[in-house]
Amino acid sequence: MTPENPFSGLQPWLDARFGPADYDLRPIAGGQSNPTCMVDHGDRRMVLRTQPLGPILKGAHAIDREYRVLQALQGQGVPVPEPILYCADDGVIGRPFYLMQRLDGRVFHDNSLPGIAPSERGEIFAEMARVMAALHAVDPMQVGLGDFGRPEGYYPRQIARWWQQCQDSQLLRRDPITALAPLHDWLSENLPDQDERVSIAHGDFRLGNLIFAPDAPRVIGILDWELSTLGPALADLGFACMAWRTRPDQFGGIAGLDLDAMGIPDRHSFVTHYYDHAAPTPPLQPFHEAFALFRFAAIFVGIADRAAAGNAAGQGASDLAPLAAIFAERGLQIAKRA
Repeated sequence: MTPENPFSGLQPWLDARFGPADYDLRPIAGGQSNPTCMVDHGDRRMVLRTQPLGPILKGAHAIDREYRVLQALQGQGVPVPEPILYCADDGVIGRPFYLMQRLDGRVFHDNSLPGIAPSERGEIFAEMARVMAALHAVDPMQVGLGDFGRPEGYYPRQIARWWQQCQDSQLLRRDPITALAPLHDWLSENLPDQDERVSIAHGDFRLGNLIFAPDAPRVIGILDWELSTLGPALADLGFACMAWRTRPDQFGGIAGLDLDAMGIPDRHSFVTHYYDHAAPTPPLQPFHEAFALFRFAAIFVGIADRAAAGNAAGQGASDLAPLAAIFAERGLQIAKRA
């Protein structure tokens, strides 16, 4: 590893494990959190995930957890890439990393699915709902993830965690987001009172974190497990519903579009399809969607802070900063209507 090329130690490390071979590494643009690269080593086509450079919040960017959940879900009817190697040694590339199988397919970052036939758009969203239900049906205890998180007190703990990140934000000290505090207060005062089923919660379940087969509306991999833990399935479902709450210029939302003409289900139909395939789960409440918007607003705050510090993983990170205010306001609108 050298300062000029922090990945210079990767090829010798791979050669020692797989034997000397041709090698190529290419960063993948797009993600805003854990830096990701394509790695070719001989005939092995892999993806590398690593922590970002610079200061890291306690508990954030825990790629060892990503690797663990990928291992646990192998053979469980949930499409995930195959994990290959994990390295905790900072001496190889300066930070921990892991390698997983590279999947060839399609990733849709725009929920309006431009260029896709209307007949396939509905099938894509139906498959998204089905795969999410399949994930939530997995018993964490049966796959060795019984200690993967603390499901009790999930919502208060999450609300406190993301609120603290906002409180620590250098950007928000200069330019506060007025909707965040009342949304935080409403969430804290309106916690769900029903018993929610404990699941493996992905934490960032949305269309852009799924990879579909090249030629069919079939998910072949759920990606980006950085925020995964044990928690209520409805936290993921509420998060997935954000697309219907935001406009196309707001992180690829679909609010305001003619969904029927486009072949895209409305939010109610999407949620119904999830319940058609899900294990017994309480109804989705306004709290779950407001909570999801609050959390994503806080995530955008973190991205903006990393961009200001010069260590954001994705391109255009600074352009996402205004979305924190938009998502907080959307969440507060749901709270006021509730």
